[in-house]
Amino acid sequence: MRLGLALGYWGRGPSPTHLELAREAERLGYHSVWTAEAWGSDAFTALTWIAAHTSRIRLGTAVAQMAARTPTATAMHALTLDHLSGGRMLLGLGLSGPQVVEGWYGRPFPRSPLTATREYVDVVRQVLRREGPVTLDGRYHPHPYPGPGTGAGPGDTGNRTGPGLGGLGLGLGLGLGLGLGKPLKSITHPLRPDLPVLLGAEGPKNVAQTLALADGWLPLYWSPTRWAEVYGLAADGSDVRDGFLVAPLVRARVCADVAEGLLPVKAMLGFYIGGMGHAARSFHADLMTRMGYGAEARRVRHLFAAGRRDEAVLAVPDAFADEISLVGPRERIAARLEEWRKGPVTDLLVTAPDPMTLRTLADLTRA
Repeated sequence: MRLGLALGYWGRGPSPTHLELAREAERLGYHSVWTAEAWGSDAFTALTWIAAHTSRIRLGTAVAQMAARTPTATAMHALTLDHLSGGRMLLGLGLSGPQVVEGWYGRPFPRSPLTATREYVDVVRQVLRREGPVTLDGRYHPHPYPGPGTGAGPGDTGNRTGPGLGGLGLGLGLGLGLGLGKPLKSITHPLRPDLPVLLGAEGPKNVAQTLALADGWLPLYWSPTRWAEVYGLAADGSDVRDGFLVAPLVRARVCADVAEGLLPVKAMLGFYIGGMGHAARSFHADLMTRMGYGAEARRVRHLFAAGRRDEAVLAVPDAFADEISLVGPRERIAARLEEWRKGPVTDLLVTAPDPMTLRTLADLTRA
């Protein structure tokens, strides 16, 4: 089980510790470092900065949001950074949720998320393989963009303004295309046509598609003892093929007081459960419910929506926060780490606040 460093996204501004932590992770032999995005800092720029100050550690996005860019733009980012870093890029993608896609990116959330994801990955891989011009008769990501009278790209918003506008809303409200699009092939030759593509997935159907479609999976919450039942996987891990990356994100902290160490985990969960989803649809809350904390998830969302954020954080059960994290004294983390080794996890992506925690985990995984 390899280690990765998950830095996430910025808060109010650039973190003064991210570059230091990335360099320390590389020195300690961590396999990868990962950046993310929500509705502030973007994933690729911060990762490029880290690439310029490191030489060996792999560089991943966990995750780059599909609604933020067309699939060809995402592929351009990935192939560019792969060249600049000497082949260290790992492309992690995620669809995000309706609240972010519609509220931040101003695009309709696809009514068929599985189809939208499948088309997106198809286009990205066509760019990276560069076997010919990019073409796709797609519902959400048609290439070239269909013109008047083509009958392609029916969309699904119920408020159509033209072919192909129903998926992620590209060009919504601008009318029909001109029909002048030409299939194009990347001018730049990608360094690696098989650059790994990983997907963030939470629901069982999305996970099943990820296992069949992608090179790896980025679970958000991972229970080392209940992963099969939570995600609908075979208990013996037989549905995870050889070479497939399973890379869950886990918050870790070496500390004497477990309850105190769990507070940042609960703060993260309170924000994700309460603030990153609508009352009618929240993938994070649905996942928490499948893990047996449905009533608690509803309470967290109620408190967060009422502006009682501190109470929402405290309402996150310690048991849930502890199950998906590695917190406490070194001996406790060592014992719990053994549970993580027993499943199909290939890469443990650690969010850690200090170099000491990174060093401790490096020591324990080498033991």
